[in-house]
Amino acid sequence: MNAKEISPVVKRGKFITFEGIDGAGKSTHIAGVAELVRSHGLSVVSTREPGGTPLGEKLRELLLHEAMHLETEALLMFAARREHLVQVIEPALARGEWVVCDRFSDATYAYQGGGRGLDKRKFAELEQWVHGHLQPDLTFLFDLAPAVAGERIAAQGRELDRFEQEQADFHDRVRQAYLERAASAPERIHVINAGQTLVDIKKQVEETVINYCL
Repeated sequence: MNAKEISPVVKRGKFITFEGIDGAGKSTHIAGVAELVRSHGLSVVSTREPGGTPLGEKLRELLLHEAMHLETEALLMFAARREHLVQVIEPALARGEWVVCDRFSDATYAYQGGGRGLDKRKFAELEQWVHGHLQPDLTFLFDLAPAVAGERIAAQGRELDRFEQEQADFHDRVRQAYLERAASAPERIHVINAGQTLVDIKKQVEETVINYCL
């Protein structure tokens, strides 16, 4: 094999995730980050959890609308995640593409752990089993008081899923679990004050992506 036949080494893509309680406004900024990355000549895959694959989207419908046992819920979240990793996330990163994802395992820690009360040891075991080799390169946690987030959701006038229908104390626990998770991984998780203006948030998010990843 001569030098011309040697395939160039593909640089692994970056994995960026967005987290926060429902109504915090994170989804508004996902498309902006994807466009920022593309403006630097890089390919981007935008996806979400639960979901991201045909199977994952079916599981998403069950998770958002069907009542189930706490541990069943956690297992289905990680089952959808494993399929997502194998079918979408890991292949894209290996091709050198960036992956921008709406929620990942931090959400399970917050919702099933903080909100529902899943044993942290069980969460850790599932996380290690499903993706112990991989964590996001950068995570944005959009932090907002649940009361304000609830007002935003109500203003949308849409049908609520079963997580959004939970009582205020549930969302308080989710928020606190998110902040706990952020404190345990400050080099990865960047907390964004989601009460700021859209312009200020956009600037903060884009500056962070440029400084840490581009």
